[in-house]
Amino acid sequence: MIELSRRIRESWERMAGGGISSMWRAVFVMSFMWKWYCSMAEQGIATFYTSPYVPTACYGNDPDQFPAGDLFAAASDTIWDNGAACGRQYRITCTDATNQGVLKPCKSGSIVVKIVDHCPARCAGTFDLSRQAFADIADPDAGKVYINYDQGALAPSIYTILIKINIV
Repeated sequence: MIELSRRIRESWERMAGGGISSMWRAVFVMSFMWKWYCSMAEQGIATFYTSPYVPTACYGNDPDQFPAGDLFAAASDTIWDNGAACGRQYRITCTDATNQGVLKPCKSGSIVVKIVDHCPARCAGTFDLSRQAFADIADPDAGKVYINYDQGALAPSIYTILIKINIV
């Protein structure tokens, strides 16, 4: 393991010292790897619930727990992680209908939601979104939609990473 670490460091030093073309090669490779990492989304189902939204399993009756735009969700057991999901943010994109009620329920774009609650055992989805969050990605008349979701895409940008490793 030490040998591998030494070889990686030496290779990196050669690239960094090899002029501008080597640096741009490294930036290109890292940006490609970053795009690949960010595109690894999980698949699930989103439903929605309506008020009253309090008390929540994460923050009780605290009125400041809800983010701007009411983009929040309750997490199913799939991502609840014994309460560790509280406060996590997920990017959610509607991908398709789950029933015949609304043939094309999805709207373009994605939303970012904050986990503030635990979805009860009878929960029919991976995320039980606030009504507003669901309406931002799909027609509420659908009631339930297939989604892609990820948390990794909310990590720092490639530019931030390059600054931290002193390339830029």
